[in-house]
Amino acid sequence: MEDVVIRNRKGRIHFIRFPTNVMTPFMELAKEKGMAETLSTVCATGGGAYKFENDIRKELNMTLHKFDELDSLIGGIQFIEKNNSKELYFWENPGEDSLACKKTYDFTNPYPFMLVNIGSGVSILSVKGPGKYQRVSGTSLGGGTFLGLSCLLTKCKTFEEALELAAKGDNKKVDKLVKDIYGGDYNRFGLAGDIVASSFGQMNIEEKFMGAAKEDLARATLMMITNNIGSIARLCCKSEGMERCVFVGNFLRINTIAMRSLSTAMEYWSNGAMKALFCEHEGYFGAVGCLLELMYVANQTTRAKNDFK
Repeated sequence: MEDVVIRNRKGRIHFIRFPTNVMTPFMELAKEKGMAETLSTVCATGGGAYKFENDIRKELNMTLHKFDELDSLIGGIQFIEKNNSKELYFWENPGEDSLACKKTYDFTNPYPFMLVNIGSGVSILSVKGPGKYQRVSGTSLGGGTFLGLSCLLTKCKTFEEALELAAKGDNKKVDKLVKDIYGGDYNRFGLAGDIVASSFGQMNIEEKFMGAAKEDLARATLMMITNNIGSIARLCCKSEGMERCVFVGNFLRINTIAMRSLSTAMEYWSNGAMKALFCEHEGYFGAVGCLLELMYVANQTTRAKNDFK
């Protein structure tokens, strides 16, 4: 992001990422490049800020300035959206491959909104104003579930590989649909025949079991997770009286299938009244929030020193 101003300092924010399973090579690279000679403190958030703290102190002689994960997440979202008018978007016609496209969403007056953070698990937060939020729900069925089950069922090794398989699969060869039970639509409750009635519900039939490819299993796993998250998110919005729902988290990075599936689920369960909202700089809001917190703390410390003088 260009020309970003934080505490009267103007500059460019670069976004890079690497998985925590390569933290050791990262620390070796940091030592090689002399990072510890130019920095003494690094701001951090999330579980890794605690898990790798001792290793970073020992190997790099650096201190981690830890900040609350959810405070950083929300602060980062609000800051980036304020500095990028095209940050938030939704999927139009998410269920149609030939028509699906991203559309910018005007988030000028954001409050209140529901924030669904999809990582290994899922946390759902009700955000009513700056610094005013609470966790209202969540589920253990998140990105970690998708990857774990995909590895178990398809023998894939990485998240990217699981997504690649899912993109080529057809969950209808694995799931039991409404029409498989009723022979068509279930009109009394407005359920279309192609709606999933039971995830993996056909895998007890030998013919279906033998005919399901690993791509189909990966797609069914992804649909099961996203349908569940979308349903819970919609119920939370309804109970909290909120009309906007923002989905974030590394699970959504390069995961167009999941975003479109969540979009379809939200539109379906709200009878078209709600759209699932997503962010362009997915996966970096916590880091930006950390930076803002660090700058704030540094500014307060400088003020205190000046007042003491």
